[in-house]
Amino acid sequence: MASLSLLSSFICVFSFLLLCSSCSSARTAPSSAAVQDPELVVQEVIRSINASVARRRRLAELSCNTGNPIDDCWRCDPNWEQNRQQLADCAIGFGKNAMGGKNGKIYVVTDPSDDDVVTPKPGTLRYAVIQKEPLWIIFAHDMTIKLKEELIMNSYKTIDGRGSTVHIAGGPCITVQYVTNVIIHGLNIHDCKQGGNTYVRDSPNHYGWRTLSDGDGVSIFGGSHIWVDHNTLYNCQDGLVDAIHGSTAITISNNHFSRHDKVMLLGHSDSYSADKNMQVTIAFNHFGEGLVQRMPRCRLGYFHVVNNDYTHWEMYAVGGSGNPTINSQGNRFLAPNKRFSKEVTKREDAPENQWRSWNWRSEGDLFLNGAYFTPSGVGASSTYARASSLGARSSSLVGMITARAGALDCSKGSRC
Repeated sequence: MASLSLLSSFICVFSFLLLCSSCSSARTAPSSAAVQDPELVVQEVIRSINASVARRRRLAELSCNTGNPIDDCWRCDPNWEQNRQQLADCAIGFGKNAMGGKNGKIYVVTDPSDDDVVTPKPGTLRYAVIQKEPLWIIFAHDMTIKLKEELIMNSYKTIDGRGSTVHIAGGPCITVQYVTNVIIHGLNIHDCKQGGNTYVRDSPNHYGWRTLSDGDGVSIFGGSHIWVDHNTLYNCQDGLVDAIHGSTAITISNNHFSRHDKVMLLGHSDSYSADKNMQVTIAFNHFGEGLVQRMPRCRLGYFHVVNNDYTHWEMYAVGGSGNPTINSQGNRFLAPNKRFSKEVTKREDAPENQWRSWNWRSEGDLFLNGAYFTPSGVGASSTYARASSLGARSSSLVGMITARAGALDCSKGSRC
């Protein structure tokens, strides 16, 4: 028995070291926009999640371990502020290869102003995000940035709000258009408005005319390898996070959404064929008070909705049109008290004789207060493989996994 106990301890410690090693390993830029092998993504992240949960159970003295594999990858490090770029190795799901500004210089935003969108001032957030080289962008102090026009990002950028309270609010917000490898982390994004019908710079050597924007919190347009993590989003004019026009390889994780109508649109239109290759992971988010619908609303592509906590909706939670594949696993759905709003799902723009063939499944979800999910389709394993990006944990763990969703209050010199 003693030898078995010793062996168990060895396995536990080995698993811990193996995970930490995988979190700090370097990655190279992906060679194409789409996730090439979803099965490999599934296998890799199953190992990651299992190791995180096992670590929490077996190494109780490490109280920072939560079973959330993203957080357990970096939040236990009291020196996170000196090791900021470790975060880029912690993504999971379809957006796991988003490098952001990894291996680039640290750029410190010191000036919250946004007075000139064609010739932005050095020290501003706009100046940082349009640069050509990889940058890891942080903030010198707490600040509220009211953007004059859309913040049009260039490729290989990380916006990292940890250690400061950063609000992007009251004007147009973030646009990720035809670029790749972007990480948006630790921001409060809210009260976003429309902008446009003016010139805006998008790189050091180019600016162009922008038509009227939608007023999204984060708008992903033809983007790939994008990771939106640990942000607090609410009350924008259109969507909180929208991804359209051939965007793919996206993970939306650990965010807190509240006080909004149309939360998340994934797919431009039922006829926009480029969105058939879209792959999006929605994981570990808290969909909270005052939400109405679209958590998310999907079109055409492949969507993995996994281990999220849904505590409020007024119309429905997960919907779609255009024959998307939706793989719902290990979520917790708490229905509203309204008698006719108990259904989690909603099919748009199609009669039942059409949508009954769409592949929508619920696996291991927890339904509370009368919530129910209407499945459909034949359940072809090959189809769901393209809508699988990580191994779901039990829905009973969702509260633990999503407990710190949203922008974190991180202090330098201590665990976040």
